[in-house]
Amino acid sequence: MSTISVDLNCDLGESYGNYTLGNDSSILQYISSANIACGFHAGDPSVMQKTVIMALNRGVAIGAHPGLPDLQGFGRREMAVTPAEAHAIVLYQIGALWAFTRAEGAALQHVKPHGALYNMAAVNPKLAEAIAEAVYKIDPSLILYGLAGSELIAAGRRIGIRTAQEVFADRSYQQDGTLTPRSQPDAILTDPKAAADQVMEMIINGTVTSLQDTLYKIKADTVCIHGDGPDALLFAQKINRKLSEAGIAIKAGKD
Repeated sequence: MSTISVDLNCDLGESYGNYTLGNDSSILQYISSANIACGFHAGDPSVMQKTVIMALNRGVAIGAHPGLPDLQGFGRREMAVTPAEAHAIVLYQIGALWAFTRAEGAALQHVKPHGALYNMAAVNPKLAEAIAEAVYKIDPSLILYGLAGSELIAAGRRIGIRTAQEVFADRSYQQDGTLTPRSQPDAILTDPKAAADQVMEMIINGTVTSLQDTLYKIKADTVCIHGDGPDALLFAQKINRKLSEAGIAIKAGKD
């Protein structure tokens, strides 16, 4: 029996009104946790409800995916929000998805901030603490997903909630363990094999090779695939298969 397990998560529910984004129903076959957009950077009430039901039907754990209020920028543009504002917008969005999940007789497993909010909280202790506190106040049993080794993980631990250190299949890393900004060349991995190889390195060796060709120690509790990527389904299939062939179990959450 496998002694290694990892959570495979994907950002989903990012369609909005008449606009369809991603291939959610197919991707759900290959993942263990779904981070569902809560309406600020993507998603709308109908999409949230539909995505929750699809995830439940597939036995996939559900998490809130709160972002900055920036539909036009898909939540990937930084905003000068205060810690108090970050606390409020995270609380609001968790509450929204909590309602849809609760209405289906289920419960949230985790919270994972999105895009710029996620990256800002990775390096800003005050912002990270405000987000962790919002998660704790809603439900201290929720798991906070954050960039491995980041301030968000540290804040979650200080406040007493469970955390899951997240790594990325489809993003390159810098030598300090941060993600390469999307504005820079080679920020996105486009080859599914390269992405799967990076995931295996992070899980088995506990390291990631940076763009500067240095090794950075990293802990991988959960692996993210971006659902809006053009080849997200192919990535999910490839990584799922690679993990299974290596005897690594794909399981939601963190022990």
